[in-house]
Amino acid sequence: MLKRAEIGRREHLTFKGNLRQTRYGWLRLTPAYSVHQVAELLGNDGKEAIVLDPFCGTGTTALVCAERGIACDTTDINPFLVWLAKAKAGVYKADEVEAFLGSSPRVVEAIQSNNGRTAWAPALHQIEKWWDEQTLTALARAMAAIKSLEETLPPKANDLLRVAFCRTMMDHAHVSFGHQSMSFKKGKRPEPPPSLFGLENHPVAATWERVALVIATAARSSVHCQPRILLQDARTLEDSLDADHYTRVVTSPPYCNRMSYIRELRPYMYWLGFLKSGREAGELDWRAIGGTWGCATSNVGKWQPELGSILPFPGLGDILRRIAVRSDVLSRYVHKYFRDMARHCKGLLHCLRPGGTIHYIVGNSKFYDVMLPAQDILAALFGDAGFADATARMTRKRTSKKELFEYVVSARKPVVVGQPSAAAGIGARRETPPDRR
Repeated sequence: MLKRAEIGRREHLTFKGNLRQTRYGWLRLTPAYSVHQVAELLGNDGKEAIVLDPFCGTGTTALVCAERGIACDTTDINPFLVWLAKAKAGVYKADEVEAFLGSSPRVVEAIQSNNGRTAWAPALHQIEKWWDEQTLTALARAMAAIKSLEETLPPKANDLLRVAFCRTMMDHAHVSFGHQSMSFKKGKRPEPPPSLFGLENHPVAATWERVALVIATAARSSVHCQPRILLQDARTLEDSLDADHYTRVVTSPPYCNRMSYIRELRPYMYWLGFLKSGREAGELDWRAIGGTWGCATSNVGKWQPELGSILPFPGLGDILRRIAVRSDVLSRYVHKYFRDMARHCKGLLHCLRPGGTIHYIVGNSKFYDVMLPAQDILAALFGDAGFADATARMTRKRTSKKELFEYVVSARKPVVVGQPSAAAGIGARRETPPDRR
């Protein structure tokens, strides 16, 4: 195993490794893992495999499987991520792509319009921090045009329009992706020359035209097996997924670092209508594992573990006490995170076929001066749930504190004597009823 001093940032294992890969670079969401890492963990799996990703994220695992012709189910509790994964891994017919391209001039025309009418913009808190007034007006007109086209276009063409909108609006947002979480750029935002607006070389219109061609080209790429993408809480996988079904799991759960995925996604979710208020954002984050946005923080402060329940990592109690010296809320947050992951692990065992393997990409964390070995705790949770041979392998240095690294935690579901294993039954492909597609 490589030592810490031998591990670099290995940026091909981050989102940067996705930028030139078919549809993987459509939207820049923070954080996201790499198509190269997923391909490595799938190994030589072929069309006989059945893969699960219970933390869908940007849909990377689903799309890798779709392009390789591997059956894959993926779930997420966030409806925007479910929509995005469906859009990225969908099969687009030629007429759907042409309908998207044919409607793009209508959006460009709306962006360039100077009719004085005010279009709708979302109730995103301090939206003026994200876009200057002229850019915001252009984006609002673009979204109004997209909504006006809904009734006349195929649904998948509408999806492509929304992907193009998301890409365009973030290309003009006053934000930086230089850290593990999205942040506003430092310094005064440069104002575009007023003379550019309303003319053919409108900067937002120019971005839209460039982005639309990139998305249309990628949408024509081959998808050999469409994944099944479900809105589902990862703590209760057994509610919607079949028992003893999957041969491999490749995923990356939310890290235990108090970074809110709702916070990272709010511009997309507000513009596309998945969120309408800060209250909704906080309530959704509270339902997610590791959520801390808005009211989720106050809820964490009131949270109590079940009496008598003990997590199977001897040093966790001391870690929680040391964090609590500086912040009781953060100590509760860490405790709840691993309680939720323990529930997830037990449901995961239900879904995996005997002999099947799991690979979780996770990072360790640091709270004040207290190191949190999330990879070791997760390996212990896998063992407690009934998995065997749980190991944690360091893969890369993260672009943050010097002590923070990324790991792949792997394990397998034991085979009971007389019970068919994943390898033995791997040829039995599932038949999905039409109404579950």
